[in-house]
Amino acid sequence: MSSLAIDVHGLTKRFGRKVAVNDIDIRVPEGEVWGFLGPNGSGKTTTIRMLCGLLRADAGHGTCLGHDIATESDAIKREVGYMTQKFSFWEDMTIRENLDFVARVYELPDGSERVKATLERLGLVARQNQLAGQLSGGWKQRLALAACMLHDPKLLLLDEPTAGVDPQARRDFWEQIHALSESGLTVLVSTHYMDEAERCDRIVYILEGKIVAQGTVHEVVARSGLVTFVVEGPGVRHLIEPLHNVSGVEHVAFFGARLHVSGRDREALERALAPYRNRDGVDIREHAPSLEDVFIHLQGKVS
Repeated sequence: MSSLAIDVHGLTKRFGRKVAVNDIDIRVPEGEVWGFLGPNGSGKTTTIRMLCGLLRADAGHGTCLGHDIATESDAIKREVGYMTQKFSFWEDMTIRENLDFVARVYELPDGSERVKATLERLGLVARQNQLAGQLSGGWKQRLALAACMLHDPKLLLLDEPTAGVDPQARRDFWEQIHALSESGLTVLVSTHYMDEAERCDRIVYILEGKIVAQGTVHEVVARSGLVTFVVEGPGVRHLIEPLHNVSGVEHVAFFGARLHVSGRDREALERALAPYRNRDGVDIREHAPSLEDVFIHLQGKVS
């Protein structure tokens, strides 16, 4: 078994009466890419900040990169690259100037060489003299990743890094992440995108501060016990409301031109859909539940 980059148990954080993170256990092997999922306010960012030493846990214990999260936060910060949700670099400085400044903050003895190598590694050489404020979302994202990588961290903590960027930029970003992982870097990334979750070695789904699912995508889908039927044909959108009120149907979602009708009782779903099977042009068939089906199901269990 690989050594663990993250090994924490019972992690808990309160803000006044609100429990933001509640008794969380996470064990991430070195060199893997893990996805951290959940709706806004579920506790993802708070957990990430505790892992990298920016917040002190109220309860729990463990290590990050072999350092105690309670007593060795400074050592953790030196070995972690943390990319925040909001672009946090200086927009009136160029890409190169931003990276030079970060190198000085880390007191890197070979800062100029590191900056040059990082610019080349992330394809930023041609834009190095462009002001950060003039960059598109995708290029700002790349600058932020470059700054995170400048000090050769062992762990990347990425908090919704692809929010607000176009699909091509998201794809390019994930190619970079997997290339870094191949070199032995460990990555924990929070995301709302299901296609990104499916690019991860394992995923953790958190709701109201608690982990409700964890494992590979295949394991999470299989453990849900969910059964999904796909309904296609003219006017199927109009079936959403009547199906919502039928016993056995736990959720109905519209994807493009198809309905996903899900629940845990296959026979009850069959009965619910039986009145629509003879409609002209309507096709109803069982289909493997998608990761999004599972997450809608899990969220419904808590709400």
